[in-house]
Amino acid sequence: MGKGLQPDLFVKSIFTFDVCWLKERGIKGVLLDIDNTLITHKQKVPDEKVVELIKFFQKNDIQVALVSNATKKRVGVFNEKLGLYARYRSFKPSKKGFLQAMEKLNLIPEETAVIGDQLFTDICGGNKIGLTTILVEPLDVDEPLTIQIKRVIEKLFVKQKPI
Repeated sequence: MGKGLQPDLFVKSIFTFDVCWLKERGIKGVLLDIDNTLITHKQKVPDEKVVELIKFFQKNDIQVALVSNATKKRVGVFNEKLGLYARYRSFKPSKKGFLQAMEKLNLIPEETAVIGDQLFTDICGGNKIGLTTILVEPLDVDEPLTIQIKRVIEKLFVKQKPI
């Protein structure tokens, strides 16, 4: 739990990520961010790549939940096609959304990973409770100004290059 802001793994994209890496570490569930991890801020619904990714996790016996800071409407519209357990307004890096999703999936921190694009929300929150944390590069650089500012600061903290 003493990882602070450092992710366990930094990858270019969730879509090129090797699920074997999770299985080797005993991971049985992943908590996924939505915006700029699975889809861009402009997209509203999951595309075929996202649907296939979720199916791939599930075929490999890895449970999936969504943990997002987005609104109920945004998360609901996105999740309509997927039918996953989804937490909206999670206030990441707060522990609450992560813990609620883990409880719903009957998981403990040692067997759970969080995958997201933001260091100060996804990675910090996951590290606080001992999750395996995976940082992905954002899908789109056209982001709200507040996130653009955070991106500049994030670069000062990330000590590794994406693989």
